[in-house]
Amino acid sequence: MIALRALLLGWGDLLRPRILSLVLTGIALTLVLFVILQAATFWLIRLFAPGSLTLPWIGVIDVGNTLSWGSLALFPLMGFFLMAPVAAGFAGLFAERVADAVESIHYPARRGQPLDFLDGFLESLAVMAAIVGIALLSLILTPFLGPFAPVLFYGANGWLLGREFFQMAARRHLNAARAGDLRRRNGFRIAAAGALVAVALTVPLVNIAVPLLAAAAFTHLFHLISAANGQTRRYPRG
Repeated sequence: MIALRALLLGWGDLLRPRILSLVLTGIALTLVLFVILQAATFWLIRLFAPGSLTLPWIGVIDVGNTLSWGSLALFPLMGFFLMAPVAAGFAGLFAERVADAVESIHYPARRGQPLDFLDGFLESLAVMAAIVGIALLSLILTPFLGPFAPVLFYGANGWLLGREFFQMAARRHLNAARAGDLRRRNGFRIAAAGALVAVALTVPLVNIAVPLLAAAAFTHLFHLISAANGQTRRYPRG
């Protein structure tokens, strides 16, 4: 299965020193941001919460102190829902470098051209929006779909994440129209790879590194699909 092969190749690349340093940097930035968010929540509650409250049989409660320390319990919950999109945002900073490293190692004769800053930034926002959108949609529809909720989550995530990550990889070699055409002609393979990425995104802690894993895996997928279609030379981007 070409999608699984691409993911395994990408996973192996994450352990290479050149790419591992980017993964560790992305993880560190993600964790620092969460600590800052938690600290800001803690002090904002202390700043704006009422000073104290008297309850029958309980007595005086320091509301600000209680709520601020209680907010620490939200840290794991916040991490579960926000870790993946935040990590995807930081991944956008490094995705080009990951793709370039993968191509220099595995496909030196077919290295693509980096996207300009605006294109790369927009692609990163698209990936982040896809992750957030599907997470919210799944959360809203879960009570109505019951046991079919995971089908929606993985199926929709597979399609959206596959679309965005493949487009990011393909745009290093093709213009937007040709990249879109190649993506549509290989929709099942791309969606299958996206579904595998979606599964990894639901694994706590592992999901911090998944966006960069996806950047590597979809770089491989682009080249594997190109080779299967008989394209063995560098694409004339334009």
